[in-house]
Amino acid sequence: MRIGIRTKQVAGVMAIVGLALVVLGGWYLTSLTSVLLESSRSRAQLLSNLIYQRTFAVMLQPGDPIEQLRADDGLRTILEGQAYSENMVYASICDPQNRIIVDGFPDRVGLMLDPRPSLDDLIERAGPMARLRALYTAGSDFELRQSIMIGSSELGSIRIGVSAWLLWDDFLERIKGPVYWAVGIFLGSFIVAGLLAQLVLKPIHVIRSGLARLGRGELDVNVDLPQDAELSDLGESFRQVTARMAEDRNEGVGKRALESVVDRLEDAVALVGTTGTLLFCNAAMRPTLGLPDPVEATPAGTARPALASLLPEGHPYLEAVNRALKQGATEGGPVQVPGAGERLVLTNTVQGADGRPMGVMLVSRDIALLNQMESTLSYSRKLSALNRLTAGIAHEIKNPLNATMIHLELMKLKLAERPEALEHVAVIANQVRRLDEVVQGFLKFTRPEDLHLEPVALAPVFDGLRPIIDAESGARIEVAINVPTELPPVEGDPSLLEQAFLNLALNACQAMPEGGRLTISARQAPGRRVLVEVEDTGVGISPEHLPRIFDLYFTTKKSGSGIGLSLVFRTVQMHNGEIEVRSTPGNGTTFRVHLRQAPEVFHGLGA
Repeated sequence: MRIGIRTKQVAGVMAIVGLALVVLGGWYLTSLTSVLLESSRSRAQLLSNLIYQRTFAVMLQPGDPIEQLRADDGLRTILEGQAYSENMVYASICDPQNRIIVDGFPDRVGLMLDPRPSLDDLIERAGPMARLRALYTAGSDFELRQSIMIGSSELGSIRIGVSAWLLWDDFLERIKGPVYWAVGIFLGSFIVAGLLAQLVLKPIHVIRSGLARLGRGELDVNVDLPQDAELSDLGESFRQVTARMAEDRNEGVGKRALESVVDRLEDAVALVGTTGTLLFCNAAMRPTLGLPDPVEATPAGTARPALASLLPEGHPYLEAVNRALKQGATEGGPVQVPGAGERLVLTNTVQGADGRPMGVMLVSRDIALLNQMESTLSYSRKLSALNRLTAGIAHEIKNPLNATMIHLELMKLKLAERPEALEHVAVIANQVRRLDEVVQGFLKFTRPEDLHLEPVALAPVFDGLRPIIDAESGARIEVAINVPTELPPVEGDPSLLEQAFLNLALNACQAMPEGGRLTISARQAPGRRVLVEVEDTGVGISPEHLPRIFDLYFTTKKSGSGIGLSLVFRTVQMHNGEIEVRSTPGNGTTFRVHLRQAPEVFHGLGA
């Protein structure tokens, strides 16, 4: 498990505080043990001295000394007073055989008093930790012993018992306060260490935030570090690094963009150094040189290939490069390049900032492609001229047709009493009207439209078309429109899109003469596109007719003009969209229209 710097810092501070508390605690505990033992010995020594003086005074009187000691009220009072002394459990006068002669408790007289560990030895000979351990683990009492001597003979001894358990209880009572203080100091140190770690690590968090912004592509990143000596230098170094990265990125983006553009050129382009080393070539040049991978991707430490090692001697590219190195820029006529056909070879010397040549740029252009492009441009010009001509003709035809329709209406009024003549007039009028519809459709298809592109929300568009679709479908067709209001708007001309979707919906209704279901739906599609589907359950389109449904004037309906789907296709093309159709005879047809989402507009960029 990885441990963070903050955790390590807090742990280090707490280790120091803990060690200090342990050292101070150990010193305090040993000192307290010594104080308790010394004070208990002092009280026991004082009591022993009182007993000794009284005993010595009684024994100087005539008579049996033992009986006199037992009968002395003063001695008995002193011995009984030990019960009120702190930590003392007994005070006795014993004979040399350790039999109790006089005791503060009369019922103990005559009993044997076994020796106890010496309190003097514990205090004077044991170390501090040994005293503490003896106090904690002692199973019996300690004893202060003083001999009663007359001359050189020992008449007995005074023995004062000190309880180890009472001493331990006193010890525990005295350390409660310091323990509470130690715990409080430890917890307070933990809080202070966390705050200090947060303060010390704040610059690291600031730098990490700056690095995260750099990772997201932001290059104008400044870190606000405290104005300390070390941190201010670190902040300045960070700013220098980000500035350098921004400069390198701009240079790299420009270089990659240039290489990407050159790599997509139809012309074959190569850059050759002054020593004949191939420095760069685009995709069109690689097949001729036998290089499937880009030259710039050569691994580090690998020498770049020489152009002479890739082409046979006498190759037009080699000759053009050699001439350019000697003479400068050259432009030769068409040459036959092995494996590449007839091409126009151009060279240009690339100079550095000091004016010295750095290499030669070789450009090879496909003449056949040039001829094809010229033919295409010429054909486009002719087609445009023909389009203008046919549009003019259509306009010229439309005017006589309008006049013919007017005079036919006048003839109907004059021939009202001749039904046989009216039938012929009606036939002529229908044919003229049909011819007028053809001319109108042709003009709509050929006339250039002025697009007014804007963000168009599709939900309101279909809400406006719903009444027209319902009127056309009637009760025999079930209409379902599912266009979410939260759908992103598309970029388009509202009127043209309305007409295109209306044409698709009306065609779907006309394809269901026996009734059915019309479903219109829209949803987001990959690549910032919006997909609109118009699906019916009608008669469908036969496979042989499917490739021609968008052709102008092509129709399978008896009364159809063949213009509606052509206008839909033209509208979708004008919006840089795509339209697909899937149909199964007897199972219906589905039209799928892909449109671009409207670009997002950002406000307040200068804020």
